[in-house]
Amino acid sequence: MYTYKDVNNELPSRIFFYRDGVGEGQIPHVFNSEVNALQKVIAEVNPNIKLTFIITSKRISARFMTAQGMNNPHSGTVVDDVVTNPERYDFYLVSQSVRQGTVNPTSYNVIHDDNNLPAGKMQMLTYKLTHLYFNWPGTVRVPAPVQYAHKLAYMVGESLKAKPHAELERELFYL
Repeated sequence: MYTYKDVNNELPSRIFFYRDGVGEGQIPHVFNSEVNALQKVIAEVNPNIKLTFIITSKRISARFMTAQGMNNPHSGTVVDDVVTNPERYDFYLVSQSVRQGTVNPTSYNVIHDDNNLPAGKMQMLTYKLTHLYFNWPGTVRVPAPVQYAHKLAYMVGESLKAKPHAELERELFYL
């Protein structure tokens, strides 16, 4: 948050936190530990900042076809009814187009939402974030911040095997 303030001369009013790598059974633990920890920090810094916490899941078995036959749905297709869990705020998003085979949707589960965005706006924000990955002309399967986190974690674990130099903390040196 403080880096944001250094660049923009004010704190953010909204934070959308995308989290990947969480299994179905881990959601209560993530909510009780990570969401509560973020809320505590936000309350200390500025209680007016609103938090939305979204879990992404790529390893799912769901596949979707168009009603016109056995065709893949178009990029940007959202499924948020019938096959989703009625007890949760969740949706599936097809963010990519494929030429061969079946497209893989990504599952999104909103486990905390102070921003109260309408579902359509949340889905549109998520889809637009899949377009923001540098050096790639199309969309990626998950929102760009999630893809950057994957790439950075892989690079640090496989190549650096240590914490990056402090001067690189604000740079996208791993692209």
